[in-house]
Amino acid sequence: HHAADAAYVVLIPLSALVYAEAGRNPITGVAIAYAGISGAFAGNVIPGQFDILMLGITEAAAKLVDPNYVMNPLGNWWFTATIGLGFTPVAWYVTDRIIEPRLGPWDGHRPVEADGATFGQLNDDQRRGLRRAGIAAAIIVAAFAALTLWPGYTPLFDETTTGPQRMTPFYQALVAAFMMLFLVCGWAYGSAAGTISNHRAVVKLMNDGLRDLAPYIVLVFFAAHFVAMFSWSNLGPVMAVKGAEVLRGLELPNTAVLTSILLMTSGLDLVIGSASAKWSAMAPVVVPMLMLVKISPELTTAAFRMGDSIFNIVTPLASNFPLALIMCQRWRPQFGVGSMISLMLPYSISFMIGGLCLLMLWSGLELPVGPGAPAVYQPPAAAVSSP
Repeated sequence: HHAADAAYVVLIPLSALVYAEAGRNPITGVAIAYAGISGAFAGNVIPGQFDILMLGITEAAAKLVDPNYVMNPLGNWWFTATIGLGFTPVAWYVTDRIIEPRLGPWDGHRPVEADGATFGQLNDDQRRGLRRAGIAAAIIVAAFAALTLWPGYTPLFDETTTGPQRMTPFYQALVAAFMMLFLVCGWAYGSAAGTISNHRAVVKLMNDGLRDLAPYIVLVFFAAHFVAMFSWSNLGPVMAVKGAEVLRGLELPNTAVLTSILLMTSGLDLVIGSASAKWSAMAPVVVPMLMLVKISPELTTAAFRMGDSIFNIVTPLASNFPLALIMCQRWRPQFGVGSMISLMLPYSISFMIGGLCLLMLWSGLELPVGPGAPAVYQPPAAAVSSP
């Protein structure tokens, strides 16, 4: 998750290779890696830049009700860590008892690369490149650790604050850190393996990567305009107040309200792949609405993130679905979209059941969602009751 979309490119093929080297079906490796990255997307034992992104959107929406509201960047930590730890045995059970038996034994077929080499087998230059990449990775990690922990010089550690917010500069720097990590490691590997001869080759490879991201950039362009116009229209506060009045009239328990948010989000997940685009559109409505019925913004965000983690792996509209499908087709050329959906559907069903149970437990017991992030919102005495 901390590597963002690069995790799909790196972990999925490596997982397939691990299964192939163990003599087991490599498509099982694709399935379990894709389920772990995108299916249980809300699960994250260590918070990162995505938490800051989502809770930053939540904070802007919460200010519609409470202008002085400040969001803790670790506000979902307890919830997301529970998903990360609790869903691991769920994914193991689904893989071991459902997915792998359905795929059957592997026939030993390995893909052949364009240069005639067998996929997954390394030559001496590639092994030397991996060693160089490992050294480069250690240097980058050590540099950022020094910028965070070095006595007397900690630009990535805010010593002027207290509590978890002291690590906010480090979390905000993670995107740059991973960019440098993959750039330097890729260059170190390519220079030894013969795929990168000079800086022009690096620029060309970057250009090829951006070409693949063009559809996503177009989607974000129009999504940003929609969010801006929605904000200018003030429809968010109006819908929040009216929705809160309806919820008060129905007198539904908080558990039922949050469950409806989870189910609505999972339904939107089938047609809108970007989590930030969905939350940017939903947050100005659902966050103030639930604050007015005493549900904290942090718990609302947790319900959304759980709902957004269910159908990512079965909708062809997800940006990384084609990538996972291509990985499967490398090992089984006749593997199609329908096969991919049926392969991943057991994970989606199990994650939905587990997510609903977890959210009901959290809401029913009013457990804190993260450090200093209660499940119940208590408006300050001077807060305005409605926008």
